[in-house]
Formats: sequence, C-alpha cells, structure tokens
Amino acid sequence: MGSLALSRVEASDQPAPSIAGEVARIAREQLAPLAMGIDDGSVYPADVMRKFGEVGAWGSHMPPEGPADLRCAIQAMAAIGEVCGATAFMAWCQNTLVWYAANSTNLKLAKRFGDGFSTGRVLGGTGLSNPMKSFFGIERLKLKGRKVDGGYIVRGALPWVSNLGPDHYFGTIFEREGEPGIASGEPGIASGEPGQVMFLADCSDPAITLTPCKPFLAMDGTGTYGVQFRDVFVPDELILADPAAPFVKKIRAGFILLQAGMALGLIRDCIKIMDEVGGPLGHINRYLPQQPVQFGELAAELEAETMALARDPYNEEETYWRKVIALRLRAGDASVAAAHAAMLHCGARGYLKSHRAQRRLREAYFVAIVTPATKQLRKMLADS
Repeated sequence: MGSLALSRVEASDQPAPSIAGEVARIAREQLAPLAMGIDDGSVYPADVMRKFGEVGAWGSHMPPEGPADLRCAIQAMAAIGEVCGATAFMAWCQNTLVWYAANSTNLKLAKRFGDGFSTGRVLGGTGLSNPMKSFFGIERLKLKGRKVDGGYIVRGALPWVSNLGPDHYFGTIFEREGEPGIASGEPGIASGEPGQVMFLADCSDPAITLTPCKPFLAMDGTGTYGVQFRDVFVPDELILADPAAPFVKKIRAGFILLQAGMALGLIRDCIKIMDEVGGPLGHINRYLPQQPVQFGELAAELEAETMALARDPYNEEETYWRKVIALRLRAGDASVAAAHAAMLHCGARGYLKSHRAQRRLREAYFVAIVTPATKQLRKMLADS
C-alpha cells in the first residue's frame, strides 16, 4: 500500500503529459502549415486555437479550489511555441483570459465564462499592457470609467490588444474618474486603493471599435488591434475585480510565468535549427562561440526553474516574486540569444524569407519586448 501511495504522489507531481502531447500533435499537423501565413498576417488561426482548447490546453491551470498549478499550461504553450511563436503568444493571451475569469470573485462571471474560455469555444485576450506599466510608474491608465446604475461608462483607447476578433473578449482595467489611486506612479500593486476596476470587454459591443494596427516586424496574424472605447456601458456582470489592485497582486505571478511557455518553445526550436545544419555546416559552425549543447543546458535550467515556480503561483513572498521577475528576464534574454545563434549557424540559408530561422529571430525580439518588457523587468527588480 505504501509503494502504491508513493507512486500516486509521484505521478500527481508531474505535469499531465497527455495534454501537452496532444497539443504538440495538433501543432505539427495543423499549425505548422499555417505558420508563415500567421507571421505575415494573412492567417488568424482561430480553428486551431479552438482545437487546442478541445484537448485541454486552456483549462489545465484553472484552480478548482485553493491552489493552482501552471505547469501543464506552460508545457502545452511551449509545444505550440516550438512550431509558431505567434500562436504561442495567442495561447498566452487565451490562458491569461482564463486565469482572470478563474480567479475572479465575481462568481456569476466565472460561471458564465469559465467553461467557454477554457474550452476555446470563446476566444480572447488580455489588455493589461498599459495597466501593468501604470502599476510600476511607467504610464498612466488610458481608460476612464464613471459609475452609473448597474455598472460603469468607460471611455479611452488601448493601442495594442491581441487575440481579438468581433466575438472575442479581453480583460483590462480602467481608472475611476476622480480616483487616480495607484496609477499615480507609485511602484507596486499591493496598496488596495479603490481607484481601479478590472473588467471583461466584449468586442461585439457597438461602442467598442477594433482598428487594425500597422504591420509589425513579425506575428501579424495574432489578431492585434487598437481598441477604442466610446462611452461603453460595462455592466456589473462583467466586472472581474473592484478594486483591481488586490486581484492583480493575486494573478500577477501567473500572468508573467505563463509567458515562459513562449520562450521555452522558441529556444527548443532554435536548438533544432542549429542541429539541422550541423551536418553540412558543422565543420565551420564549431568556431562559433555559442553551440546548441549550451542552449540545451540553458533551456533545461530555465524549464526546471519555471516548473518549480509554476507549482505555486499564489505565493505571496517577496522572494518568490523576485524569482518570477528574474526568471522572465532570463527567458527573454535567452530567447534572443538562441535565435541569434541559430541565424549565425544557418548562415546565408537562414537569411532567406522562406527559412524559419529569420522568423524565429523576429519572434524572439517580441518575447523580449512584450509586457513586461526587458527594461520594465529590470525596473521591477530595482524597485522590489
């Protein structure tokens, strides 16, 4: 009986391999042929995103009661990222939307949207780039809201929100008019001041306008839009948290840790690229200072640290928070380094538009600049 109990404990201590394995299969079979189109903006992979949801990619990190575990979600995202960095980013958007709804104290909202978001029947993203910057004194909140009967009237504009479409949702934050609260520039989000409210935005609302962005360096098929709020009525049923500050403190580690999936998948594929050219170019590539074996060791270190931290995303200790920030910083730096090395290993063949090495390099820079960007992470470490 003792050995049986031990085996169960050991099994439960590992991420569910079946979900990540199914995600990897779908990515190879259905996502890979679309990767170039997603990169150039001619394809938004809604059907594949829903397929991932059907096999559990968006629901494994929902906390049933008490603790949450992000490991399987990150491994599934990494499997997507090995094929397409843009879709891994959309996976992070979807997982983050699920994370918001699952942690909301608005139980009616959680019940209404939780299953739709986690299965992929309803797609969407996160509009926390501006709020996350505001919480650390980099920007001011761009959305304003005033209380009315049954909800709020919200106005303003967000320049970039991803994984959107006319029937999608996303989570973001507005500042109550006349109550600037913590958006005044003080670093940190633990004060609990009442100036901010987090809510779900419904893209089908006629008072919300989605405007396509100018072409990006990469990843144009990510459903990224500028979003204009023209006196949008946000009913109480769509409020995720009021006040927002304690809620954001609870979900912030998960928000950042989930991004590790993008980095891990990209680094793994960059190692594959270097290995693929090892035969024809190994005799000259051996003179390059960075080799695939080194990145393999680095990826293993990052994955081990990520998995350890992802087991406890509600940890409130400041030492844990610093570890999360430092890990995310290392992951961004490692992504750029691995993609740079892959380009050098490929040489001229990697410079072709048809070769994925140059796509990986462009995607890697996104990992380093998506909120929280490298410079913000360094500021957060300095402030903490």
